[in-house]
Amino acid sequence: MTVSALVEADIARLHFAEHFPVGTIATQLGVHPDVVKRVLGIGPPPKEPRTPRSLTLAPYFDFIEQTLKQYPRLRSTRLYDMLCERNYKGSPRTVRHYVQQVRPRPPSEVFLRTQMLPGEQAQVDWGCVGKVQVPGGTRTLWVFVMVLSYSRALWAELVFDLSIHSLRRSLIRAADHFGGCPRTWLFDNPKTVVLQRHGDQAQFHPLLLELCGALRVQPRLCKVRAPWQKGRVERAMRYLWDRFFAGRTIPNLEVGNQQLQEFLRTIPPERPHPDFPNRTVAELFSGEQPLLLGPPNPLPCIDQVQPIKADKTAFVRFDKNRYSVPPSFAQRVLTLCASDSHVRFLDGETEISAFPRHYGVHQLLERPEHREALLLLKQQARAPKGRDRLRQAVPGIDELFVRWLLAGRSVSTLTLRTLKLLDLYGPDLLLAAVTEALARDTCDLGALSFLCESQRRARNRPLPVDLPLGDHVPEHEVIPHNLENYDVR
Repeated sequence: MTVSALVEADIARLHFAEHFPVGTIATQLGVHPDVVKRVLGIGPPPKEPRTPRSLTLAPYFDFIEQTLKQYPRLRSTRLYDMLCERNYKGSPRTVRHYVQQVRPRPPSEVFLRTQMLPGEQAQVDWGCVGKVQVPGGTRTLWVFVMVLSYSRALWAELVFDLSIHSLRRSLIRAADHFGGCPRTWLFDNPKTVVLQRHGDQAQFHPLLLELCGALRVQPRLCKVRAPWQKGRVERAMRYLWDRFFAGRTIPNLEVGNQQLQEFLRTIPPERPHPDFPNRTVAELFSGEQPLLLGPPNPLPCIDQVQPIKADKTAFVRFDKNRYSVPPSFAQRVLTLCASDSHVRFLDGETEISAFPRHYGVHQLLERPEHREALLLLKQQARAPKGRDRLRQAVPGIDELFVRWLLAGRSVSTLTLRTLKLLDLYGPDLLLAAVTEALARDTCDLGALSFLCESQRRARNRPLPVDLPLGDHVPEHEVIPHNLENYDVR
């Protein structure tokens, strides 16, 4: 509490002239007693720094200090256990207080702020956004971020994976967005970029080196566990989290990228530059952009190309989904060519199958022509085709299939026998028999055959004749003889 000079004068007068005690002066003037003591210079004597209870700990001072020099991060609880093994009888609190005083403190690290030249460097990083719903389940959503170190120009996009192929596509799109590339790309140490590292020696991924060679860019790495070396992209990531992702729900990859690109086009370029507050990021980028390395024309191919094997069912598993190929290529090694939008399968240089790329999980993608070819190759696979024929000829026969399943009967065998009834009696008689069988709550095939015969007799139809002929017997049209003059002499 601060008092005026007049109140301080009254306090001095009442104390030294009238000899009023401190409490009376405080009551008379309406101030706190501590204020009176402060003005008069009256206060408790300064406390001497407390020393630990060293009567029992003193013999162990040297041991504690030597141990902390060797292990600076050793916890006081562990030191207490070590002292107890040496007949220490004091409390852990005494040890903790003494360790707090004598523990060696590492010197504070001083960071050097570096100034980058225009077009010299770009910093790259990823961040996890969360999970989004896709057909078949969920997938983790990531954001790829690149920032030019000089102008702070920003590029970002949402991706589903951190593979080298996804990285190559993102780097190409960033180069297209900026209209060129800086001299160096600065990465952290993810496995996507670095296959292995020993000290300052690192082995980059060969596909990354291939792209860097095509774009004339040098890849560089931060030191291990030194994220401050790419502080510009770290701050850009924080900026995106605060200004774009906070309070926003991303329904899917396409919509999220549309919203993100609209945000990057309007808001970040107009923010003040951290080193030049009177200038915007867009103004500095306009001066940096002509100094970037122009990308080659045409741009290098960034499709994912790799060998892949089709399974015995003529499907190829790729990116958590299965794509069909012609059945003649089952269990053969093919070539996969995948982009952001399409997936193609090649046999040599011949394209045998192509699909729009699907980003769901556990999805089965099959072309009808591949299914038809498989049905032609596999005679035992005609049951589903036979059921389709029965469904078309006899509406409502699905109820009969369901009852067979519930009864534990072989649907394939019963389907083949029902097809024979269809060929013998025709669709109208079989439909009437099925309707009557369901009305009588029976699914027995013998009963169905009996009902077909009953319907034939009721409608006075001719007897069905089953004369199966082999495939070797040709079909001929037989012309009946003229019998008008057969018995004439």
